[in-house]
Amino acid sequence: MIEETADVLIAGGAVVGSSVAAHLAALGYRGRIVVVEPDPTFARAATALSASGIRRQFSNPLNVAISAYGLAQIRARGLAFHENGYLHLAASAAGEAELRRRHATQAAGGAEVALLDPAALRTRFPSLATADLRLGALGLSGEGWFDNMGLLAAYRAEARAGGVATVRDAVAGLALRGGRVVGATLAGGGRIACGVFVDAAGGRGADLAAMAGLALPVERRKRTVFAFAAAAPPRESLPLTIDPSGVWFRPEGARFIAGGAPDPDPEVAPDDFEPRHEEWETLVWPALAARVPAFEALKLTGVWAGHYDMNTLDANAVVGPHPEVANFHFANGFSGHGLQQAPAIGRGLAELIATGAYRTLDLSPLGYARIAAGRPFTEAAVI
Repeated sequence: MIEETADVLIAGGAVVGSSVAAHLAALGYRGRIVVVEPDPTFARAATALSASGIRRQFSNPLNVAISAYGLAQIRARGLAFHENGYLHLAASAAGEAELRRRHATQAAGGAEVALLDPAALRTRFPSLATADLRLGALGLSGEGWFDNMGLLAAYRAEARAGGVATVRDAVAGLALRGGRVVGATLAGGGRIACGVFVDAAGGRGADLAAMAGLALPVERRKRTVFAFAAAAPPRESLPLTIDPSGVWFRPEGARFIAGGAPDPDPEVAPDDFEPRHEEWETLVWPALAARVPAFEALKLTGVWAGHYDMNTLDANAVVGPHPEVANFHFANGFSGHGLQQAPAIGRGLAELIATGAYRTLDLSPLGYARIAAGRPFTEAAVI
């Protein structure tokens, strides 16, 4: 049975929407909270299809702090966490300078990151080819990959325990009156009146904003992930490594996964999850073989594709209310960082809705005002 009214209506029940709902419940919010989610299996959600990483190696100090909150949430819930770190590699003077700039920001935010010269990289990671490298930045703690679906399951369970209702459907339209969202029509034909609307729809986020007449510079970008086995794998435990080419790889049990951003990188349709198989030969494998000689002999074991909800203005999340449609709250444009940022974003939006202010972290720099002004709040460390 479809709920008819909601004090807070959240479109999107994956990790971001579920985090908002769970944090509202934890704050003791007394209104009715309803989450609308079309697929309870989350088979095509970015939550499920991501590489499940968390890192503190960002260029923007707010994102460094956001990840610290996420890390605390992961540890508090006892989720499986492979704390192998992230290793960013630079092969040019400009790349080295950028890593050093980011390191200063990260250190100021309390992140434990070591800068390693080529000799130190060879000592710590003998499987890497280092002749062309100038510097590496390695997260020594608080970075790695974790149980993505475990975090989602925890938030969903906490939301249910707090009385949050879930409707299996999709938002198909929004009704506005007096500069406010007053309700949503559903693809199945129902309607839910609401007091507050939260757009946590991932790749469909810009589509929902458009239903309210709002422009959001967020596009769906496809990322293909390749799983492979090495005939003679490296003996050392490797971090998630980002090659200067932009290709990344990390262990996954006894095997590995890898991917990279294609060029060109066009927007894709909401139902386009067909892997770009050609990227293996043209983009990923050449970089793997050049960086790790042991990866010259590989066997592909799997491939899948997921979507980034890419903020084309500054590759940073858009969070909080629209300045004119004040009860429409954004939680969009995470540009590949949504899983690790979901804890802090959910907490912040819940505080804003329940109390009228951010309390744990000030997320106001991520607000829509910068979008309207065309004023980037940039995140440069996008993988």
